[in-house]
Amino acid sequence: LFKQPESTHIGDCPICLLPLSIDGKKSTTMVCCVQVVCLGCALANDQREIRESLERKCPFCRHPIPKSQADIDMSIKKRAEMNCPAALRWIGLECYTKGDFGSAFKYYTKAAGLKDAQAHYELANMYYDGIGVEKNEKMENHHLEQAAIAGQWEARYNLGNNEGNKGNIERAVKHYIIAASHGDDDAVDA
Repeated sequence: LFKQPESTHIGDCPICLLPLSIDGKKSTTMVCCVQVVCLGCALANDQREIRESLERKCPFCRHPIPKSQADIDMSIKKRAEMNCPAALRWIGLECYTKGDFGSAFKYYTKAAGLKDAQAHYELANMYYDGIGVEKNEKMENHHLEQAAIAGQWEARYNLGNNEGNKGNIERAVKHYIIAASHGDDDAVDA
């Protein structure tokens, strides 16, 4: 649990292979293939397409960018049917936002089963809040640990909080140090 992962759960840009920033404003998710690419690669692709008067395409999979919400939904659904963890998590988030917590739980669980760290984190939050499921500290910690092991820094920070609340200061500090090393400002302040 305390082995520090080499990178965050976000991983690297699949185009330039540089680590993706934990700042979500510095990357974008391509809705056609549900790949996260850095803004530098997305911008370079956009500039090339404008300069050469090309049709807008995804910089990763090269499929045309969906033009309508219906096209986006169809693309995400198609990826989810292929058990793409990011697509399953995306649908889970949409369900959660709409208040369909049972479906959100189902999609997050399936994505977590496919080793999606963010889905584990979302499940931990559902167990913590008791939204869509009964409050369960044991299940919350299980999903936080799985997410933290995969490099999810927010889960690592929350584990630090949980350990601190139990009086396990040394364990809390270890979690905070790992979270801070991935850029979590809250962990630095803790």
